Amino acid sequence: MPNLIRLISLSLGITVLLTSHLVAADPLHFIDTSFENASPLDWEVLSDGTVRIDLIYDHERDSPNRAAGHWHFRIDAEPGSELTLLLNHFSNVWNGRSALACSDATIGFISPDGKKWQAIETEFIKDAGQLRFRVTIPSSGSLWVARLPPYRISDLDRLLSDITEHPLVEVTTIGETVQQRPLEIVRIGRDRAPYRVFIRARAHPWEPGGNWVVEGMIRHLLESHDRRTASYLDRFCVYIMPMANKDGVAMGRTRFNALGKDLNRDWNAAPDAKLCPENAALERWLTNMLDTGRRPHLALEMHNDASGKLHLSRPDETQLDAYLSRMHRLESLLVEKTWFREGATDPTFRNSGTLGEGWLSRFGIDAVIHELNANWIEGLQSPPSAEHWMLYGRQLCDVLDAYFQAAE
Repeated sequence: MPNLIRLISLSLGITVLLTSHLVAADPLHFIDTSFENASPLDWEVLSDGTVRIDLIYDHERDSPNRAAGHWHFRIDAEPGSELTLLLNHFSNVWNGRSALACSDATIGFISPDGKKWQAIETEFIKDAGQLRFRVTIPSSGSLWVARLPPYRISDLDRLLSDITEHPLVEVTTIGETVQQRPLEIVRIGRDRAPYRVFIRARAHPWEPGGNWVVEGMIRHLLESHDRRTASYLDRFCVYIMPMANKDGVAMGRTRFNALGKDLNRDWNAAPDAKLCPENAALERWLTNMLDTGRRPHLALEMHNDASGKLHLSRPDETQLDAYLSRMHRLESLLVEKTWFREGATDPTFRNSGTLGEGWLSRFGIDAVIHELNANWIEGLQSPPSAEHWMLYGRQLCDVLDAYFQAAE
């Protein structure tokens, strides 16, 4: 009989007082991962009420490497309740070595509606490879939680829909992902402009910063009322691959494509079209550009990490003095005209097999890996946000204009 007190006489003559619903129901109702870009995970409520969330590793093909650094899920719980979340499985493996995906500086983001995001502090438990933080459930009973402000395929589709009919825009489908999602190159400006820039974003699914940067750049370049942006496109045009790893983004994975390939590795040779059709499509596009006399003068590969540096390419077989001189000019302009302060990697740093090194050594293209700090923007003294990264995209237009003006 629910909600009624019952007296039960036991054979030993002891009377026990029982009540149904004496213990309050758990405030957590469910963790939802049914939407695009949600991270695969397991979860359980521990005896102390902590919600333990086990992220699912994705694995690299033909190597011991594994990665779990992306989280994106929705909590359904009692309005006003406070929950302690314990995220687990950050003991990544990279190049055969343990490489924790988090640190004391790691932050997360929460949102009441999945659109407006607020940074929150976390506690990193190094020995256990876990991340702990508390959240309060809003009056709606739902709270979205993510590693970084998400940028989904639907966000890209919305952007492309907004710009496709613009006379200075050309959107070209160059191939498909493993799961047959279309891969686009977006050209902003005139294809016979004096200088050409290539930008690729989202080779690694957990790293949305590059998507926000290129959206900020695109929208700025197409502002019809801004005379300054018109002068940019007299000097350069931009070719953008806005989302290289669509399958990984859709599935909420961390690093690899659907067949376990890292799209920012193995660029020292022609890509395997079966295992990474995304890279094979991009190389076909690049080969056509070279064959038609439209070599990119600069290539930026956009990523997120915990340092935010420019990763300069240093392949052994290439004469680097002129390249490094131009990249240091780029670095100086970034510091002068944007919030970038982190600088470039030192001469001992090598990141073999990246698009940066591959495109420089194989095609003679000035290419650089541009990391965006996922935890802190030094130049703004602030955690990152979608708005900050879009601002950076607008500021990059000034950088590129000055960079090519100096080359004339």
